[in-house]
Amino acid sequence: MTTSDVTEKKPLWLSIEENILTLDAKAISGGNLEASIQRIAGELDNAGYNVSRHGGNLLKLRWAVEKMCDVGRPLMKDCNTAIAALTLEDVADPYFATNELLNDIGKSWPELKSPERRPEVIRMIEKAKLDLLIVKAKGLPGDEGIRLLIEEKVASDVITDGLEITGEKLEQVKVQIKKERAERARVATLLEAVEGKSNEERVKHLFDNDVSEESIIEMAKVDPGVIDAVKKAMEDEIKEKQRLAEEEAARKKEEAAGPSLKNIPPDEMLDYIESIREIMDFSDQEKEIRVMCEQSSIPTSLVDIAVSEPDKLDELEKEAEG
Repeated sequence: MTTSDVTEKKPLWLSIEENILTLDAKAISGGNLEASIQRIAGELDNAGYNVSRHGGNLLKLRWAVEKMCDVGRPLMKDCNTAIAALTLEDVADPYFATNELLNDIGKSWPELKSPERRPEVIRMIEKAKLDLLIVKAKGLPGDEGIRLLIEEKVASDVITDGLEITGEKLEQVKVQIKKERAERARVATLLEAVEGKSNEERVKHLFDNDVSEESIIEMAKVDPGVIDAVKKAMEDEIKEKQRLAEEEAARKKEEAAGPSLKNIPPDEMLDYIESIREIMDFSDQEKEIRVMCEQSSIPTSLVDIAVSEPDKLDELEKEAEG
C-alpha cells in the first residue's frame, strides 16, 4: 500500500482525464468544445506535457473528450464515485479491489483496463486505503490509532502528519511495541519449556517467571478459571516464602546489630568502649557516630548507650575490668 507522500509526475492520460473533469456542460456545448480542448492542451503544456504541439498527444486529448461526450460523464467522475464508496474491508487487498473496480466501471471505460493505466488505478486504491486507515486511526482511543498505522507499515511522516502527532510521540509508541514483542518472545520461550504439561503446570511456570495474567490468558490460551485455581494453590507457597524471607531479614538484622550487652565478653567490651571514645572525640553528631561505629563492627546495643547515655560507658567499663 502507499506509505509515503512522495509524488511523481502523473502520466499524460491521467492528467488529461483530471482536466476533463473540470469541464461543465457549457464548455462542451456547440462551438465551445474546440476552445475547451485548446485550453486544456495549453494547461497541460504549462504542466510540463507537450500536447498542443505534439500531434499524438493532442489526438489522445481529443479522443478522451470524445469518449466523455459519448458516455455522458467524465471517466474520473466514475472513478471517484467508485473509490468513495469503498470501505476498509473492500480495500484490504488493493489488487483485488482494483480488479473489482475495473470490472465495474470498465464496462463504460474499457481503456482503463489497459496495462499502462492499471498501475495508476492501483495507486488510487492504495491512497483510498491509506485515507480510510487514517480516519479509523483518528477514532481509536489512546495510542491505538498510532499502533494501527504502524502495524499497517505506514510511513512515519505520513503517520505524524495524518494524526497530527510529534515524531517523539511516534518513537515512544514504537519503543513500547518493541518491548511488548520482546515480552511475547520471552513468554513463547517459557511456554516451549513446559510444552505437553498440564494447564496448571504451564500457568504456574509462567507465574514463577513474572508473566502477567493478561499475557498468560492470551499466549497460554487458558481459561481465567485455571489461573484463579493456580493462584489459590500458590497462596500457601507464597505465604511460606514470605515467612522465610522475613525470618532471614530478621536474622541478618540481628547479625548486623551484633551481640546484646550481656553477651559481650569483658575484653571485647573494653576494646569496643575504647573505640567508641575515640570516635566520640572525633565527632559529636549521632549520625556520624553510628556510621563510624558500624564501620568498626561495634555492637548496636553498645552504640545505643553511647549516643543516649554516654556516662554509662564508665559503668560498663568498670564492670568489664572487674
